[in-house]
Amino acid sequence: MNIFLRLLITAGLVLLISNFMSGVHVESFTTSLIVAFVLGLINIFIKPIMVVLTLPFTIVTFGLFLLIINGLMIILCTKIVGGFVVDSFWTALLFSLVLSITQSIAYKLFIKEK
Repeated sequence: MNIFLRLLITAGLVLLISNFMSGVHVESFTTSLIVAFVLGLINIFIKPIMVVLTLPFTIVTFGLFLLIINGLMIILCTKIVGGFVVDSFWTALLFSLVLSITQSIAYKLFIKEK
C-alpha cells in the first residue's frame, strides 16, 4: 500500500512542480503517474549503475556529481514518456532537486513508517 501512496504523491508533485516551473511540461495527471512510475524504475535499475560507474567523479566532487546524475535521469524519463517535456538539462537538474526536496517533505507528512 505504501508504494501506491508514494506513486500518487510523486505524481501529484510532478504535476504541481510543472505548473510552477517554466520549462517543465506535463500533459495530464495520467502522464504524471506514468512519469512517477518510470522515474521509480529508473531509480531502481539504471541510477545505481550510473552511480557506480561515476564513483570517481562523485568522490572528487564530494557527492555533487550525484545532482548531475539526477538531472540525467529526468532527461532519460523525458525520452521515455510522451507528454513529459523538460526544456534543458539545467531545468531538469533544478526539477530533480525540487522534486527530491518536496518528496522528502511529503513522504514525512503523509506516510507513516512502522
